[in-house]
Amino acid sequence: MNRRSAVGTGPAGGSSCRIIARQANREDGCTGRFWESRFKSQALLDERALAACMAYVDLNPIRAKMADTPETSDHTSIQRRIWAARDGKQPHQLFPFAGSPREPMPVGLPFQLQDYLELIDWSGHYLREDKRGAINEQVPPILDRLQIDPQH
Repeated sequence: MNRRSAVGTGPAGGSSCRIIARQANREDGCTGRFWESRFKSQALLDERALAACMAYVDLNPIRAKMADTPETSDHTSIQRRIWAARDGKQPHQLFPFAGSPREPMPVGLPFQLQDYLELIDWSGHYLREDKRGAINEQVPPILDRLQIDPQH
């Protein structure tokens, strides 16, 4: 179902959109266009920012207590990367890890899969007060439990 069919077309559809937008604005205590102040764009200016953003997204199911580990986090890029790495590959649907940003490299993410997995594991074990979930401290390190070849 696309957005147009979900809210309808024509005068009645537009009216229902306005009603929903006004209600949401009242609930959030804001004015203006519906999406105007709810979502922001953030430039990722270096490799650290890129890695932090990727980790934030990949850890969402764990933080929301929808998954216990990255490899059980359905519909995430980290799960696809893990599955592919177990077969010695990189997933075709995702931008590949290409290596160190300090060395000449082909097009791809400027770090290695092993480093990213360790970042995810370390960050995921950290329990934040403002989030519900974290990787259990009893769960072994990700590279030990998955036995992924560091070359992939």
